[in-house]
Amino acid sequence: MIELRRANERGHANHGWLDSHHSFSFADYHDPAHMGFGALRVINEDRVSAGSGFGTHGHRDMEIITYVLDGELAHKDNMGNGSVIRPGDVQRMSAGTGVMHSEYNHANDRTTHFLQIWIEPDQRGIAPGYEEKRFEPAEKRGRLRLIGSADGRDGSVVIHQKAALYAGLFDGEERAVLPLAAGHRAYLHVARGSITVNGKTLMAGDAAKLANEEQIELTDGHDAEVLLFDLN
Repeated sequence: MIELRRANERGHANHGWLDSHHSFSFADYHDPAHMGFGALRVINEDRVSAGSGFGTHGHRDMEIITYVLDGELAHKDNMGNGSVIRPGDVQRMSAGTGVMHSEYNHANDRTTHFLQIWIEPDQRGIAPGYEEKRFEPAEKRGRLRLIGSADGRDGSVVIHQKAALYAGLFDGEERAVLPLAAGHRAYLHVARGSITVNGKTLMAGDAAKLANEEQIELTDGHDAEVLLFDLN
């Protein structure tokens, strides 16, 4: 079974400095039919204007993944981490018992476009943690590259949840197939371009919820970048 979630069906908030689309209920956007999907709780597609950003704020008991599509995002937190996240970087922050952080676009003339993802952890009250890894475009070209997992296999960042996160770049005849284990569901988000998922065509910002499918087949990509969540 495949359920499509089109880009224009998402929640939307424009604060001037921040233009944000919400795949699931978030902040002032509330839709009981879209509270999350399994442990996946938030996918926000954010565009932060030059010289703007999120001031210091707090989180707890959430796995927060940042995936930059264009521009740069500076990160600082009260664990002592400070870095600049660029396209190809994957940042994972485990909020655990509580963490304070800020995110800022220091560019003078360029918008930062990124996805912020929240995954509910499988245990609460863990110690806060931070991890950042880079995945070059060649690693994602024409395939689904594992970038997040519960055990950190294949060099992925560690997510404190029984979930796997893949990223892929597809164009032309490039294709990929990912088997789905019995009882698993999957959520595919198209970050840019267009692609066909199990026979359904999706455009940038669209998503597909998949359940009771034996596999996920990605074909006919056009400058596509996708994120795929395998959820137990």
